[in-house]
Amino acid sequence: MSTIKNICCIGAGYVGGPTMAVIAQKCPEINVTVVDINKSRIAAWNDEDVENIPIYEPGLSDIVKEARGRNLFFSTDVDGAIDKADMIFISVNTPTKTYGIGKGMAADLKFIELCARQIARVSKNDKIVVEKSTLPVRTAEALRNILDNTGNGVNYQILSNPEFLAEGTAVQDLQNPDRILIGGDIDTERGLDAVQALVDVYAHWVPEANILTTNVWSSELSKLTANAFLAQRISSINAMSELCEKTGADVNEVAKAVGMDSRIGPKFLQSSVGFGGSCFQKDILNLVYISKSFGLNEVADYWEQVIIMNDHQKRRFAAKIVKTLYNTVSGKKIAILGWAFKKDTNDTRESAAIYVTDYLLNEQADIIVYDPKVKKEQIYADLEYLGTHSSEEIRERVKVVHAAQDACKDSHAVAILTEWDEFKELDWQEIYIEMLKPAFLFDGRRLLNRKTKEDFGFEFYAIGS
Repeated sequence: MSTIKNICCIGAGYVGGPTMAVIAQKCPEINVTVVDINKSRIAAWNDEDVENIPIYEPGLSDIVKEARGRNLFFSTDVDGAIDKADMIFISVNTPTKTYGIGKGMAADLKFIELCARQIARVSKNDKIVVEKSTLPVRTAEALRNILDNTGNGVNYQILSNPEFLAEGTAVQDLQNPDRILIGGDIDTERGLDAVQALVDVYAHWVPEANILTTNVWSSELSKLTANAFLAQRISSINAMSELCEKTGADVNEVAKAVGMDSRIGPKFLQSSVGFGGSCFQKDILNLVYISKSFGLNEVADYWEQVIIMNDHQKRRFAAKIVKTLYNTVSGKKIAILGWAFKKDTNDTRESAAIYVTDYLLNEQADIIVYDPKVKKEQIYADLEYLGTHSSEEIRERVKVVHAAQDACKDSHAVAILTEWDEFKELDWQEIYIEMLKPAFLFDGRRLLNRKTKEDFGFEFYAIGS
């Protein structure tokens, strides 16, 4: 039976950092080292002021403060950590390919391969290698081929341990998970031993009934499937929101009625301007690509429609702003409240705010952005990455401020694009009277109860209203 004394995690991002912090907190006898080649990111994880760590998640800074320096370490010495480790988690980015075969759908595995080759080069004793990144089915097979054929005669066991974290509640999800999924070579004694070693790590705080073990392929596919199902629900209710607008139905009432059916349930039936984040779109596109590669075109078309609906909802929301402001926003000031893709995180990947803003910039609008956790340079970087507008134009026409009221002042319209709690507490009547021009409020996250024009003193629009 393998006893784990040293864990290395390659990748200090949104998954690796929080996951390893919780493992270190719950397993004080195990040394956990998180490594990354990004020196500034590691420096931020090691910042004396723990509030400056690079990932914002409620409760995370307290955990890092408790474990850092005791048995939780952050380092740029990747080789040293690999050499010392009994178990290595690979938690690097697997973005959608932007080139070559599978462009726009398949996962780009170049960082995974680089990790595998580095592990093979450095390792001198047997290792358990754990896929933590979201990966296509059969990636473990590619990892095994690299490790077994380019290493130093070391024996490797490859496990799949997908994360099921929701940003904003990641710490809670790690401490009280619905399930832990571990896939391995369960048909061999060595494979079972490796699986049990990882089970024993999680068993420090997770009931064993909540730890599921499968073969590797089932584990890899389960992650993609779970995200696809969740995204499907969001696109389904968003499709109904458009029908509600045309018929006079209220999508909130529809969602409540549907969600009370015990076979369906209420979760992920909140209509909005669209889902974002690093996982949903990437994983569904990956699922589409896998299905097409096996000739399952009808399956691929089914899942691709979830993405099509999500993109449509973002465009429709932005177009509604333009139409409401008399079919032109040229030279008009639009306030964007919220840039993170959801509340309680500073992650902006695939945030609806990016695409709505880009659409409005195409219409020559001036944009004022406020988000309580996202930094100015990240906002500019997100827009520059799209490549639609030059860096000079973006910095000239997009301003970032430090308070919601500053964003709203003298604006022609306000669009709420992240469901931060503080936006619910704003005095919208006061904002209208003291700050706004011909005042329109577009609630893309349905934060506010539907109000009449007389209640607010200005035009109010929400998805599905």
